[in-house]
Amino acid sequence: MMRWTPRRFALPLLLICLAIFSAPAAAATAGTTESSYLISPGDVLEISVWKDETLSRQVVVPPDGVISFPLINDINVNRMTVTALRGEVAARLKEFIPDPTVTVMLLQINSLTASVIGKVNQPGQYPITADATVMHLLARAGGLNPFADSKGIYILRRADGAQQAIPFNYAEVEDGRNLAQNIVLRRGDVVVVP
Repeated sequence: MMRWTPRRFALPLLLICLAIFSAPAAAATAGTTESSYLISPGDVLEISVWKDETLSRQVVVPPDGVISFPLINDINVNRMTVTALRGEVAARLKEFIPDPTVTVMLLQINSLTASVIGKVNQPGQYPITADATVMHLLARAGGLNPFADSKGIYILRRADGAQQAIPFNYAEVEDGRNLAQNIVLRRGDVVVVP
């Protein structure tokens, strides 16, 4: 007969507790990313169906946003989240496969970029993260050059079919004032440094 000792069951109990308490946090983090990011041209996706190697593909989203997948033909992924795409592929495959288990992974985000033009040390287009601010992008561009107008910077943004010019005063933000103008950038924003 096996004797009960606290040491014998401590490790398995610890592992079970870690699995229970870490799973919701990991799921919440992954869900937030998947449910909020919109797939765009240039992004690289991996779509696979469990137990069917012939239905596994890496796909680069083309400029029109329409990808092709075996059996189900074309899918327009413009303005679609990873979660929505997974559901769409699974729903279309049900005609051919009973209860398909579909996995969609976002391998590369190539569409999330912003540009800096004007009097910075390294103007150009840069990949950004979802929380990148104007100051982040200016730092990536090597900062302002000595001839820049640090008070006359603006961000060009297309919203609802119209172009906006959002003012940004680098001198104030650098001094720790009016920090609200250091906004989070969006895909396609252009920071103009006169």
